[in-house]
Amino acid sequence: MPSFKYVRLYAGSDGESHFEDVEVLLTDSGRGTDVSMEIDAESINFAEFREDYLLDQHRAPRRRFVVLLAGLLEIEVSDGEVRVLGPGTVLLADDTTGVGHRSRAAGADQRLAMFVQLPV
Repeated sequence: MPSFKYVRLYAGSDGESHFEDVEVLLTDSGRGTDVSMEIDAESINFAEFREDYLLDQHRAPRRRFVVLLAGLLEIEVSDGEVRVLGPGTVLLADDTTGVGHRSRAAGADQRLAMFVQLPV
């Protein structure tokens, strides 16, 4: 069965932030596409991360998907795991509690993202 994968960044019961790979099943729409169930969203906005972008330990300001459109971002969760996210990566920033994570610009290319804010 076809699927789509995204990365979830969340706070565990231990208060530490962690990564989780999430697989979403897709079903035949009957129109030549396989699609997932809909997810409600409140708003979207776009961001450019400058080369000096560096945020020390912080939590996600709210639940939102971060869709990386161009460039690279490095995310370090408080359990020590580090991932470099590239174009096409979808991250669910869901660590609105707990210790949080660090993030910084990586690579020399322009870094662009779309934020999709989820209902509270």
